[in-house]
Amino acid sequence: MDKAWIIARRELASFFDSLMAYILLILFLGFSGLFTWILGSDVFFINQASLQAFFSVAYWSLFFFIPALTMRLLAEENKSGTIELLLTRPISDWQVINGKFMGTLLLIIIALAFTIPYYITVANIGNIDHGSVISGYLGLILMSAAYISIGLFASSISNNQIVGFLLSLSIGILFHIIFGVLAGSFNGWLSHVFNYLSLSNHFESMARGVIDTRDIIYFLSIIFIGLISTEAVLKRKRM
Repeated sequence: MDKAWIIARRELASFFDSLMAYILLILFLGFSGLFTWILGSDVFFINQASLQAFFSVAYWSLFFFIPALTMRLLAEENKSGTIELLLTRPISDWQVINGKFMGTLLLIIIALAFTIPYYITVANIGNIDHGSVISGYLGLILMSAAYISIGLFASSISNNQIVGFLLSLSIGILFHIIFGVLAGSFNGWLSHVFNYLSLSNHFESMARGVIDTRDIIYFLSIIFIGLISTEAVLKRKRM
């Protein structure tokens, strides 16, 4: 874990060194602030203190931002050849993957931390459901972790960052949109399967303040599958 944490800190520092972190923070805070305070009707026009407008825009913003963050994590090292050097060091594939995963997730958590003043301000405006806010933030973190694991896998199988971005986005669209559409197109058990696979259903449940073990298991399963798949790709590169 110490080696993974060293890699995580290096990745986090590299985001700030390349201005990627600043771009993410500015765009994310800009979009979320615009829709929460100006275009979002929940705060000012409904007699209810709520952060639903923020959770909705963050849900879509992070969906696009995360592939842009993860596309370089392994693709850049594949292209430059540094991945072979990294894999020959006394460090496991799992530590490399965990380090890059944690470094990216830490950046997302930092971005979300900058939105806490939204929560404090809305709480001062009226009676806010604190439980739903905590659950909503947890949902955003779990959703982000799931997409980071997918992005890592997409980045690991290519040495082209654009290909990694497009592949990550394409896989994400399955969970973000297509499974939900398919759930409404079928009846019976197929509808239930696609409905469970739809990420939006699990996130919306948490954004409403409902923390269900099925939702937690769903997100953790995607994270695990994404990281295990990435490890399998790196093991093949060692051969």
